[in-house]
Amino acid sequence: MAEEQREVIAFLSEPANYGLQADAPIERCETHASIVFLAGERAYKLKRAVRFPYLDYSTVERRRAMCEAELAINRRTAPSLYLEVRAIIRGANGELGLGAPQASACDWVLVMRRFPQSDLLEQVRRQGRLDRRIAHSLAEVIAAFHARAERTPQFGGVSGIARVLEENEQILKSMTERPFGSERIAQLSSASTHWLERSRSLLEKRRAGGFVRRCHGDLHLNNICLLDGRPTLFDAIEFSDDLACIDVLYDLGFLLMDLDRHGERALANAVLNRYLERTSDYQLDALPLFLSCRAAIRAHVAVTTATKRRHAHDDVDWRDIARAYFDRAIAYLSPPPPRLVALGGVSATGKSTLAYALAPFLGAAPGAIVLRSDLIRKRLMGVDELAHLPAEAYAPEVTRRVYAEMIRLAGELVAAGCSVISDAVHGSEAERMGIDSVARKAGVPFFAFWLDAAPHVLEARVAERTEDASDATVEILRQQLTSVSSPENWSKLDASAGAQVLLSAARAQLGK
Repeated sequence: MAEEQREVIAFLSEPANYGLQADAPIERCETHASIVFLAGERAYKLKRAVRFPYLDYSTVERRRAMCEAELAINRRTAPSLYLEVRAIIRGANGELGLGAPQASACDWVLVMRRFPQSDLLEQVRRQGRLDRRIAHSLAEVIAAFHARAERTPQFGGVSGIARVLEENEQILKSMTERPFGSERIAQLSSASTHWLERSRSLLEKRRAGGFVRRCHGDLHLNNICLLDGRPTLFDAIEFSDDLACIDVLYDLGFLLMDLDRHGERALANAVLNRYLERTSDYQLDALPLFLSCRAAIRAHVAVTTATKRRHAHDDVDWRDIARAYFDRAIAYLSPPPPRLVALGGVSATGKSTLAYALAPFLGAAPGAIVLRSDLIRKRLMGVDELAHLPAEAYAPEVTRRVYAEMIRLAGELVAAGCSVISDAVHGSEAERMGIDSVARKAGVPFFAFWLDAAPHVLEARVAERTEDASDATVEILRQQLTSVSSPENWSKLDASAGAQVLLSAARAQLGK
């Protein structure tokens, strides 16, 4: 339907129509569903006159309604970015212009505050600036957004994911230029149906429990930017309640898949672990299915993009990208078996640093789940992770609760197919036997590492700590050194050698 918008596109491509100098650059960012014109300090988003099974922008009135819906929905996360909806009108002289909303409009645009393209998270990633600090901040932003998002139990659940699978299959089969064959589509369909059946009860439990909400729906790196240095979500889905009112982990799954497919599994793992630490939503049984659905969607979107850009001077082979997404969609549904890793040792031996560094290398995408006793203790006490707990919060009965919670979560996670890293002192035989029993009951491989270093090294580390969930002081460390002894049957790691050396030693023993 692009022909009917040819005049509008030409109008929006001219600097003078925005009150700019004739030689002012107008940049265009195109997707299969919209064109964004970057003009001066503003961005003008035109919805293409297209209709897909999941999206309908085919009429002027539909485009107006969707512009208004997009404005309202995205002001939830980016109020300073989304400004207004403007009409494209035809004046008495027959020429087009930007005007106030009116029934006779030729088309509609959403007006946004412009930000540097270099602040798109995809560009930040390409420039090598996307790090764990940004990943953690992003996870916290998403967790807070999900916490306040409207609950929509009439959507989601088994029927919601079943519709996604059916729609993906229909679109993939209908594409005349698809770079994948019918046998591969059937393979994906069969594996997806299997995962849907095994996840059926959990999906319904989560829907009834309030985990289906009006989410973002299209949460990938090109729909997140840095505003004033803070990750900001924008371009949330407005055109389909079915696609926007979804399980929060399905929403997060798009970002995890996007990072993973770019070879950024460590950052995907950092996002997932930080999100879980903020939400305590450890029901991850359906995550492989969520990741697969997202990859399949991107596969057919990439084919659509390739078709639209057939005659464009584009050095990106979208068909290769589509094949890579499709292969990933299948691979997510055959995850490696889980394993359980325990890290023990007194404070400041680097257990948490090792745990988070090791996690991306273990198990199904995007890696192992880290259970850190310091964070679990703070959560059980109902305080922020940086709050300092009094001595009574470390009484034996409280510590038993902490380890019991770690054991419970570890058991549920490995049963769901997730690899787990248990990060705690594990200072008593009972504590060590507890985590070992999880692996034995689940029948998964168990690896236990004991970290140790010279007392003066550990004391220096404790003294230098800032902004950390651990409440350990030099005095507490000295008490641990006199009361905690290393277990005979755990592998010993020299924690004084530095984080990278420690990581290499652990990976070598794990065959990773």
